[in-house]
Amino acid sequence: MERDIRVQPENVLIKERLAKLKELKSLKIDPYPYRYSKTHDAKQIQNAFAGLEPQEHTNETVSIAGRMMTKRDMGKASFANVADQTGSIQIYAKEDILKDKYKLFKRLDLGDFIGVKGHVFKTKTGEVSVEVKELTILAKSLRPLPEKYHGLKDPELIYRQRYAHLATDKEARDILIIRSKIISEVRKILEEKGFVEVETPMLQPIYGGANARPFMTHHNILHFDMYLKISPELYLKRLLVGGFEKVFEIGKNFRNEGIDHKHNPEFTMLEAYQAYADYNDMMELTEELYERVALKIFDTTKFKLGNNIIDVKRPWRRISMIDAIKKHTNIGDITKLSDDEIKDIMRNYNIKFEGDYIRGLAIAAIFEELVEDKLIQPTFITDHPRETSPLCKVHRKNPLFIERFEPFIAGMEVGNAYSELNDPIEQKTLLMGQAQQLRAGSLEAHPMDEDFIQAIEMGMPPTGGLGLGIDRMVMLFTGKESIRDVIAFPTMKPVMSENEPKKPYKP
Repeated sequence: MERDIRVQPENVLIKERLAKLKELKSLKIDPYPYRYSKTHDAKQIQNAFAGLEPQEHTNETVSIAGRMMTKRDMGKASFANVADQTGSIQIYAKEDILKDKYKLFKRLDLGDFIGVKGHVFKTKTGEVSVEVKELTILAKSLRPLPEKYHGLKDPELIYRQRYAHLATDKEARDILIIRSKIISEVRKILEEKGFVEVETPMLQPIYGGANARPFMTHHNILHFDMYLKISPELYLKRLLVGGFEKVFEIGKNFRNEGIDHKHNPEFTMLEAYQAYADYNDMMELTEELYERVALKIFDTTKFKLGNNIIDVKRPWRRISMIDAIKKHTNIGDITKLSDDEIKDIMRNYNIKFEGDYIRGLAIAAIFEELVEDKLIQPTFITDHPRETSPLCKVHRKNPLFIERFEPFIAGMEVGNAYSELNDPIEQKTLLMGQAQQLRAGSLEAHPMDEDFIQAIEMGMPPTGGLGLGIDRMVMLFTGKESIRDVIAFPTMKPVMSENEPKKPYKP
């Protein structure tokens, strides 16, 4: 039986594996060949030969490749499991078949990549397996995998050594595969509706499109500062000015903010803009995207997240921010309260926000603190206070509000949408006010973008705009409560030795 190698220190195991590597090379065996021809993957074999009877052998020859995850040495015969992207398949190696190559098999370590060619059969216990006729080492593993029965359990190591976690946790790999399918389906739906996929600059001379603090860098040759985009919004609107009517982008945004279970400084967003539409059309698009992706990939609209069963079936509930505060708190109609009364509420609940008191922002902060976590089933929170965005049209029925909505699911905001402001005079006035807040010390106000103003001065059609967080969509559909579980490589603080000085940024 296989010995428990985990009792040995890692450096001892690495030393042993380096010795085996040297031995392979001395035998003129290339431990890192250029390629290998495989004909099947594990899942194909499992499905194709599931109907075999126990101990039934076939003449079907298959060629597989993958990482060896388990090994059971039984003297002149051995079993092992080889894992590829689709799953795992058992292999059976016998000395009288492999001859000298059986010694190579005995020298293999868990984690080695191997290629196997042989016949398919089913063991007496009913497991589809491959009897090894030819064996090829494809990559010698020098560093041992995490302990085979439990894998990585330390959350810090799970995300920092993501490669080790993925190598030993099929569920973690499956989540990333599901993520890819979700993005693909979102793209197909939008393309079906006539949207054109575009790309906007990652590096921008002026950031904008969201209330967020940017990451800054410096262009050495051109000698000026640039920013990683916090949103593609202002560039996508330029395309509408240029004659496009339906555009979208699925890409990375960067916001210099904190990290928690819902936030990562680098995240993936869908932003879509449709000419001649408004925020009501964007609500319908949001519902449709969620429902169709759910049905296409999972064949259901119901998903478990935490202790809740979420149903994304259309239609979703729609309620204004003011009515949501009235419904979910004992505040009543907050629009009838004085500023002093609103300030008292904020003090009582220890609600803070950056900068001077602004009534609309205070109302939004109260909503965020007291209501958001109560919005479990999909809900559109509509008609936000006018002060919450400088890029949105004033509500056509009440000038105190704007035609904006945020969809919430399981107490989490998953997007943002507007009837987009296309009046260049009003837009310039609002951005000038934002620039003034920026100069006064606000870290999340919009800077003035004169080129954007010039663009919409040429004329931008009535437009509905939508931003949806892809990471949060994947969280819902996979039942994960941390954004780090659905990102291949979440942002981590670098590991530094105690004596290593911090390196200052130098442009």
